[in-house]
Amino acid sequence: MTTIPSRLARATKTMRDPAEARAAVFTLYRDWYRAAPEICALYTLHVSPQYVRQQIRLRFEENRHVTDLRVLNHLLLKGRQEYQETMNFWKQRDHVLGKLIIPKGRPQRSFLEKFYEGRDEDQALPAATGTLLPTP
Repeated sequence: MTTIPSRLARATKTMRDPAEARAAVFTLYRDWYRAAPEICALYTLHVSPQYVRQQIRLRFEENRHVTDLRVLNHLLLKGRQEYQETMNFWKQRDHVLGKLIIPKGRPQRSFLEKFYEGRDEDQALPAATGTLLPTP
C-alpha cells in the first residue's frame, strides 16, 4: 500500500457533550480494531491480529474512567494521531511493538535492588525490548 497522508487526515473537533465524545471514542476504537490485520501485515509482526485487537482494547480500557471533556478531547486527538501515523507507515516496527508489550511497570523491588541498579526512582521505565510475551 502506498502512503497517502491525506487518506486518514481528519479535522480536529472539540467534543461539546459526553454523548458526542462517546460516539467519537467508538469510531476511533472501530478504526483501530478494523486495522489490526493491516497493522500486522505492514509491520510484519509475528503476532495474530486478535492479539493486536486485545492490546488495543486494553489501551482503551485504561482510560474508560475519564469523564472530563477536555481530557477526552486530548485523548481522542492523540489516539487519532497515533492511528494516522501507524496506518501511514510513519512508525518503525519497534514503535508498534512498544505499544503491544503488556507489562508497563516494573516488579516491586527492595531498597537494595534499587541501590544496586544505581537509581531510587520508579518513574523512569526501561525502553521496549522488542520481545513479546507468548500469546495465550
